[in-house]
Amino acid sequence: MHYTVRACALGQVLVAATPNGIAAVLLGDDKSALIDDLQQRYPLAELGTGGPVLHRWSDTVLEILAHPSLQHIVPLDVQGGTEFQRKVWKALRSIPPGQTRSYGQVARHLEQPQAVRAVASACAANPLAVLVPCHRVLRSDGGLGGYRWGLQRKQLLLEMEGLFKQ
Repeated sequence: MHYTVRACALGQVLVAATPNGIAAVLLGDDKSALIDDLQQRYPLAELGTGGPVLHRWSDTVLEILAHPSLQHIVPLDVQGGTEFQRKVWKALRSIPPGQTRSYGQVARHLEQPQAVRAVASACAANPLAVLVPCHRVLRSDGGLGGYRWGLQRKQLLLEMEGLFKQ
């Protein structure tokens, strides 16, 4: 797995990929912490940096981070996660830019209406920030809820999509 860390409007972004596609998009403020997060998520992966395909994909991720309402088709190589988490991540990819869902709506979409907390946990475990748009999932009262990479980033992403102002 190869990775690169680049600056963006949300701080730092780590983009990691295998030959099959993007495996991780992690957001943060500290490059070392992002690399540590990647190593913890994929402890068996041999990590390297760079590569022309990765650079092109990271350019696309930066464009999406700057304009989250854009939809780009990029190959994903989703690794890890439980079967339920992977179902949630797939459901999140179906939320169009400019729209949100509640955790409960996602649970009902998966025909597991009692699984609201499990949906929230799956959102928190999402390894693909913005590409799997967990920032578009809100509490049932319209509040932000949580966000693995910080509520300020979630709010900013939603504001960039014209969705949320607090």
